[in-house]
Amino acid sequence: MASTATADGSTGSGRNWTFLTNHGHVLLSIARDPTARLRDVAAEVGVTERAAQAIVADLEAGGYLHRTRVGRRNEYTLNPAGRFRHPAEAYRQVGDLLALFAEAPTEDAAHQP
Repeated sequence: MASTATADGSTGSGRNWTFLTNHGHVLLSIARDPTARLRDVAAEVGVTERAAQAIVADLEAGGYLHRTRVGRRNEYTLNPAGRFRHPAEAYRQVGDLLALFAEAPTEDAAHQP
């Protein structure tokens, strides 16, 4: 029996999952606001601040972003030429993902099915 998606995005199968990983969500959050505090990134993604710090460290080590200290805050520069890590998508650049999702949704787009 096939399950259908509900308005909140769940399929009714009892398991909660999304297509993007927390790493992807953190990258997109930073793309939307390169001067965001990690506390705010963590809240947007739905992870702890410590998890957000670890993800940013992973993304920086992987060459997907660069962190620069500006006063008391960090500013992030993304590398859109970085390649996806999974072999099935390794031919694509993360800039493709950023182009799709990096802009903050408009009020109209946020309420469309």
